[in-house]
Amino acid sequence: MVEPVALVALAIDAVVGWPAGLYRRIGHPVGLFARIIDRCERRWNRPDTPPGMRRALGVLTVVLLLMVAAGGGLLLQTALGELHLGWIGVALLAWPALAQRSLYDHVVPVAQALERSDLTAAREAVGAIVGRDTAALDRHGVARAAIESLAESFCDGIAAPLFWLLVGGLPGIWAYKAINTADSMIGHREERWRAFGWAAARLDDALNLAPARIAALLLCLGGGGGWRILWRDARKHASPNAGWTEAAMAGALGLRLAGPIAYDGVVHHKDWIGSGRADATAQDLRQALAIYRRACLMLWIIAAVFAVLGGSIAP
Repeated sequence: MVEPVALVALAIDAVVGWPAGLYRRIGHPVGLFARIIDRCERRWNRPDTPPGMRRALGVLTVVLLLMVAAGGGLLLQTALGELHLGWIGVALLAWPALAQRSLYDHVVPVAQALERSDLTAAREAVGAIVGRDTAALDRHGVARAAIESLAESFCDGIAAPLFWLLVGGLPGIWAYKAINTADSMIGHREERWRAFGWAAARLDDALNLAPARIAALLLCLGGGGGWRILWRDARKHASPNAGWTEAAMAGALGLRLAGPIAYDGVVHHKDWIGSGRADATAQDLRQALAIYRRACLMLWIIAAVFAVLGGSIAP
């Protein structure tokens, strides 16, 4: 049996997540990426700069991020090997890039607030995990928003980082986190970011192509169905990847997700994904969390199989 780097990283994340006390003291590693992106965006993404130049400067921002994330990951992985800390050190440094516990801990309060009919608290809790307007959401809208975020973040926060850890070790997982952070900050279609964030958005799409489809399959397996909706509706989302996990979850739960969504007071008329009920409930959200737990368990099994049959991630 070779070194179980991914399995140990998943276990640490499941047990402790990223503790609030640790976050208060040192923040989170993605904060470094966010600072680099913010500084580049403020300096290089000026309205008076031609779009072509802004796109080129956005590409340069991505290159700088990859140098820090992948280059730093490679240096650390090599150093750990030379210090004979090997796979244990790699697992410890990979752990913060996973978000099993954090995602679960952020979604559960939404379900709890809905179960006690506290719509104000539910809106506040879901507002911490989604970018849409939440002040006018009814209880069904809150539940749908939480379920959609859970489904999409299963890929971005767990399946995709794990995939790139298995493929590329520390350089792989932290390069993914850097690009995913860039996409969330600047990979938007609004005029301000369209040119500058083009490279981040396109690279994030590419890095999520395989993980999103794997994640969707796991959600269908975890939910015991949803295959028909997955194949039919996965491409209805504006993102080439997010629709896969949302369609899988919608099919598994028998719900309609997505649909019209408001951002900054503007309603965007998006296609519905799924053909079931639109009136999602706290019970549906609890069922989505159960599917999520089972899908995470299947990722653990994949990591264990890789440890038995695959190659070592550590040097």
